[in-house]
Amino acid sequence: MKNNNINSNTRLILLHPYIQKQGSSNRLWLVALISFFTVAFLLTLIYTRDSIATTVTAAATSVVTATTTTTTTTTTNHPPRISKTVVKALLHYATTSISNNTERMTYSDIKPISDVLHQCSSPCNFLVFGLTHETLLWKALNHHGRTVFIDENRYYAAYMEEIHPEIEAYDVQYSTKISETKELLASAREQVRNECRPVQNLLFSDCKLGLNDLPNQLYEVEWDVILVDGPRGYWPEAPGRMAAIFTAGVLARSKKGGNGKTHVFVHDFDREVDRVCSDEFLCKENLVKAKDMLGHFVVDRMDENSFQFCRNHTSSSSSSSFS
Repeated sequence: MKNNNINSNTRLILLHPYIQKQGSSNRLWLVALISFFTVAFLLTLIYTRDSIATTVTAAATSVVTATTTTTTTTTTNHPPRISKTVVKALLHYATTSISNNTERMTYSDIKPISDVLHQCSSPCNFLVFGLTHETLLWKALNHHGRTVFIDENRYYAAYMEEIHPEIEAYDVQYSTKISETKELLASAREQVRNECRPVQNLLFSDCKLGLNDLPNQLYEVEWDVILVDGPRGYWPEAPGRMAAIFTAGVLARSKKGGNGKTHVFVHDFDREVDRVCSDEFLCKENLVKAKDMLGHFVVDRMDENSFQFCRNHTSSSSSSSFS
């Protein structure tokens, strides 16, 4: 019996080898199926990752393109100018006063300067010699531009910046006197090919009429408009505006970029010293208009090898009679 059972069991094993092969085959199919899904999952993951990366890259590119376009548009399209209505209102209230203040500019003096600022390419670089009643007006009219004020009084310049933080003001020490005008003009003519030449960086100049102690960066600015309304020039010992006019003429002729023309306005043009110095360094051929107390010059950029301020030497004869 034991032997039969053994034989029977052995026969059973021998008669069913297919069952073992079938189980192995099923396992192989299972492994293949799992491998297939694994590969499919990995491919899906890789594709999804690449799609996300592509989407993020495209989005980033769109942002950069939009930013570049905005920057280009902002650069190409100048900031909006102040409206003419606002300009008229500013001029009206600046020139209308209940008190008779003779130090204030009249409407006919302010209007030409306002017109040039309004037509100036934005941003406009505006240099003003003198902190006056019109200081805030000039800052407002040169909307979006840079307006810099130069004054002889360091305490007043600091005070103005303190109460009006938007104002950019610097002080400068004038070494000139009204009583020395004749000698200063003679010295400038003698040095016209050297220290007092019309095209130069005044920072390194020793010309007696050149202002060389301004902040260094101001000599690099391409000034579009310059107004000379300071310093004081009412008595012989006052510093006068000879140095300011000379400096304005040199800055205008020494421009290396931007607009080749510079509008230079001289207030109190009716004074002899201011008129003579303007004829000498801004030149009659550049005079656009002289009305009331304002002289308006348009000065062209010059070659660095130029050694005379005016093409027509008519200024020397008029200035030589100054005493």
